[in-house]
Amino acid sequence: MKKFAVIALLAAAILGVVFAFAGTGSGEAAADAASYLRVHIRANSNGEEDQAVKYKVRDAVVQFLTPTVAECETKAEAMQKIGEKLGEAEEVAERVLRENGFSYGARAEIRKEEFPTRVYKNATLEAGVYDALIMELGSGKGDNWWCVVYPPLCFGGGNTNIIYKSKIAEIIQKFFG
Repeated sequence: MKKFAVIALLAAAILGVVFAFAGTGSGEAAADAASYLRVHIRANSNGEEDQAVKYKVRDAVVQFLTPTVAECETKAEAMQKIGEKLGEAEEVAERVLRENGFSYGARAEIRKEEFPTRVYKNATLEAGVYDALIMELGSGKGDNWWCVVYPPLCFGGGNTNIIYKSKIAEIIQKFFG
């Protein structure tokens, strides 16, 4: 009888963990995607110099757009105001590129883009298609940097640390950690 009780408790704990994670699945992804404007800066290549300048461009573009995003009360307003500043954002990126000895340019646009699941300090954005500010440096074929423009998770808060999250690892950690 005691062995049965332990097995039943363990089974209940496993089911509790499974159901807790089920609430963060694809059912919420569509609502989340509609609520966020993401940003995606693509480096020219995976070369060390191209990757380093990507972060300098990121810093300058974030600094340039932060006052605009801070005024916005809705995603639609953020998309409109950033859309109006795409040319200026490209100029900011190109200035940084020139100052660092790069002759290739930058292109910016707002479009729908596929993103994987990402965990930012206090928010998990499920994998899916999101509206995004896309900034391509040169060929845009290198590794990239992602964050969220609206609501501003990386604009103004300085949170650019991405945490990769594994639900399986979390379940195993709960049982063995």
